[in-house]
Amino acid sequence: MPQLPALPIYPAADIRAIELAVAAWERPPNLMERAGLVAAELARDRLLEGRKSVLVLAGPGNNGGDGFVVARHLKAWWYQVSVLFAGDRGRLSAAAGAAHDAWLGAGGTLVSEIPAGRFDLVVDALFGIGLGRDIDERYAGLIDWINRQPAPVLALDIPSGLHADSGRVLGCAVEAEHTVTFIALKPGLLTLDGPDHAGEIHVRELGLEVETLRSASGRVLSSHVLARVLAPRRRNSHKGTYGSVGIVGGAAGMVGAVLLAGRAALHVGAGRVYLGLLDAEAPRVDPAQPELMLRPAEEVLALEHLTCLVLGPGLGQSPQARSAVALALERELPLVLDADALNLIGAHDALREVCRARPLPTVLTPHPAEAARLLQTTTGEIQSDRVRSALQLAARYNAGTTLKGVGSVLAFPDGSWAINTSGNPGLASAGMGDVLSGILGGLIAQGAAAHAGLIAGVYLHGAAADELLATRDGPLGMSGADVMQAARGLLNRALYAARR
Repeated sequence: MPQLPALPIYPAADIRAIELAVAAWERPPNLMERAGLVAAELARDRLLEGRKSVLVLAGPGNNGGDGFVVARHLKAWWYQVSVLFAGDRGRLSAAAGAAHDAWLGAGGTLVSEIPAGRFDLVVDALFGIGLGRDIDERYAGLIDWINRQPAPVLALDIPSGLHADSGRVLGCAVEAEHTVTFIALKPGLLTLDGPDHAGEIHVRELGLEVETLRSASGRVLSSHVLARVLAPRRRNSHKGTYGSVGIVGGAAGMVGAVLLAGRAALHVGAGRVYLGLLDAEAPRVDPAQPELMLRPAEEVLALEHLTCLVLGPGLGQSPQARSAVALALERELPLVLDADALNLIGAHDALREVCRARPLPTVLTPHPAEAARLLQTTTGEIQSDRVRSALQLAARYNAGTTLKGVGSVLAFPDGSWAINTSGNPGLASAGMGDVLSGILGGLIAQGAAAHAGLIAGVYLHGAAADELLATRDGPLGMSGADVMQAARGLLNRALYAARR
């Protein structure tokens, strides 16, 4: 994966390794004290705003220890702090036990039941990144109470009940307005259910230079990827300079999918776009975008001057569609596979083998059900660990892969991966996947390296939806046509604003 100037992401095992490395220093810092202080500062400066009453729910592990430190600092700053300790002092680690005792030594008290009254802030310090089992009944009751409070909720490190690596809800989970996460981002904050539970995320490295301690294989995509995906255009150029993309699909009743993909490819700058239609009765012109060249699928598959081929939008799973997939896999040019192209590959051993053996770059864009078919597993298994699933796809098919969904996961055959945080629920609309495949094909056709084009295209697709959301009252009714228009503006600004 190309190097990205973006925040690193670490699974829980890597965070533990970093903590162990720091503990082995000759004079190790007290990371629990640092974590509690930065969380208390965030609560004071951003969340309390003159209000005084705070409830900290401290759990049975080190996350509870962080909560004791938060409580001690807030009390020292004259806030009214109550601490509910849902654990056993005798079973705390040395660090958490010391934090517990320091809270009591500062004049703090503990309660075993939620106090009566109203609080201005609730601090969730029940469970951290080590949780791997479903929440039991007692803690489920506390989490339910937290989620019913009108006060803002600040989660420490990760909302309690959320799996740190996958973003799965372990029975139930805190729905926080803010999460302060320590040392580095965790994947579970960014994908699957994580974004619906973490709220606004604040990363605090605790004074560590994290990437000098352990290299990160995962990163968050950032806007920087757009400025480098394509070179600026020279004046002495023409349409042939900017590539020719073929997009094959459009079976009967699904021609709109291939039209959306073709329009999107034009909107990001592809010089020529050919649409290969399986529906022999479909019109051979797009009145809304007459620049598109509509031809029979077999004719587009045979074009020699293509610089990228996209296969799948509206393709269907007929024998003709299967033949189209087989022909496309044999073409020696970058290939973007989407929708029913993925389903057909997942269903046929011969197609899978040819896909794996392709010498030129391949890009896969599955949603979870398509990913399950490619890996011969279930959608639930795919979603149980989206990062692992995306990496398995990339390795098995030797392809750059984006596992679509909230927090789309991008994975590459070298084992590197990234999570995209751009985008919003407005993308939950028919045709958005077709627009993405067209954007990817358009970027790669113009000369973007396939993996760089995948990274930039996925980010651009989501960022365009975010720009639309900022100018509207909400996500309802966002269309693929809206997204491709916004993507064109964003890409142009990214490529040319600094050069004007």
